[in-house]
Amino acid sequence: MEQEQEDQPQETFPTAPPASDELTDQVAADLVMADSSASDAAYAGSQDAVALEEEQVKDEIDIQIDLLTDPDWVVRREAVITLGEMGDERCVEPLARALRDGDWQVREVAIEAMGHVGSPAVETLLKLLRDWEVRKYAILALGKIRDERVLDPLMLQLRNDEFKDDAINALVELGEPSVPKLIAALKDKDENVRKSAVLGLGGIKNSEAINPLIEMLGDKDWFIRLTAAAALESIGDERGREAIKPLLKDPDVVVKMRVERILAKWKKQPVAQSATA
Repeated sequence: MEQEQEDQPQETFPTAPPASDELTDQVAADLVMADSSASDAAYAGSQDAVALEEEQVKDEIDIQIDLLTDPDWVVRREAVITLGEMGDERCVEPLARALRDGDWQVREVAIEAMGHVGSPAVETLLKLLRDWEVRKYAILALGKIRDERVLDPLMLQLRNDEFKDDAINALVELGEPSVPKLIAALKDKDENVRKSAVLGLGGIKNSEAINPLIEMLGDKDWFIRLTAAAALESIGDERGREAIKPLLKDPDVVVKMRVERILAKWKKQPVAQSATA
């Protein structure tokens, strides 16, 4: 029996031929193609999603723009707020029209909304500076946008008696970027520009303005001396307190009385060793 088992031929299986370089290359190419197809499909899917999202945003913008003509000022106000929150450059022109709205509460939020849109709104707002009817709102909106293009037009408005206060407020809101321009304006030949520059620097409270403001304590105009002293008080640096003491002997009684009050108030407060830069 054992002999018979030994004599039976054993079943054998054909061995696979060794893989050729061509076969290996083909398999690799197929895998790469499959990966590429999957990537392309994923990319196409993401692009479709982005396009759909943009279309939805566009539709929402159109909806809000239509609401700007609603007879109810509350609806118009909410539409303006929504457009500002979207921050899309397509919202600029509708928001510019909202600056002319008949209700002040709508105009007020339109200023804020333009600020939210930011740099894309600058060119439109600069054009609106030519329009007396909306210049005030354009100035205030520009003050909410950190863009170097807004500085010179706002500084130019300091020469306009009717809008200089709005320009000062806008420059103060811009803060530190306004400081170099305002310091340079302290030497302007126009007395009103110098006054406005002092007021602006006092509102910003930047330490770079301390020494230039100290120089203004010797200005020939009593109001400039007075506002320079008040600006130094608002900055709160010890150098300013020492610098305004000579004004206790100022020839103008208003300046002298005001400085007395400033120094009396200053003594009750901790002295700031360095102002906020």
